[in-house]
Amino acid sequence: MSRFTTMRPTRASSARNSIARGSTAIGVALVAASCAGYSPGDIRAGASESDVRARMGEPTGRYTLPDGGSKVEYARGPMGKHTYMIDVDTAGRVRGWEQVLTEPRFDAVAIAEPQAEIRQQLGRPSETRVGWRGVGQVWSYRYESLFCRWFQVWLVEGRVREAAYATDPMCEEARREND
Repeated sequence: MSRFTTMRPTRASSARNSIARGSTAIGVALVAASCAGYSPGDIRAGASESDVRARMGEPTGRYTLPDGGSKVEYARGPMGKHTYMIDVDTAGRVRGWEQVLTEPRFDAVAIAEPQAEIRQQLGRPSETRVGWRGVGQVWSYRYESLFCRWFQVWLVEGRVREAAYATDPMCEEARREND
């Protein structure tokens, strides 16, 4: 069936969809309740790094800032769509935090930017694979998007060669299953 085909829902399909939506909502609520430490939440400037670890667990990365402080990464993937970067000063106190998997952050990625800078800005990718025709690597980042996209960076010789948005393959698989 073409994705451009429209069908009138039947009562049976509408009922199945209602049940599926209800099950999904319950599942999301259970996951949210069990992941109280998913985000920094109420962590404020001045909190200690040990407070952050108590709430969020072990970080997935750490990057040294020019002033001697650190940027501490909490990637919630590979299927997760959030990466939190928490800036910590040299005394181990939080300066602030940010969820970095956003389109404004992706749009700021520059051609020829070093791989280390991308890692410090966006954190670890959701998926890494060999680049086009076996050249370099492609880093893919899932994020919250109305259009089910992900952001991809093609790195060649340690620098950005191209960066673009693409349809997340998980959405393509789901679409094929529903067709």
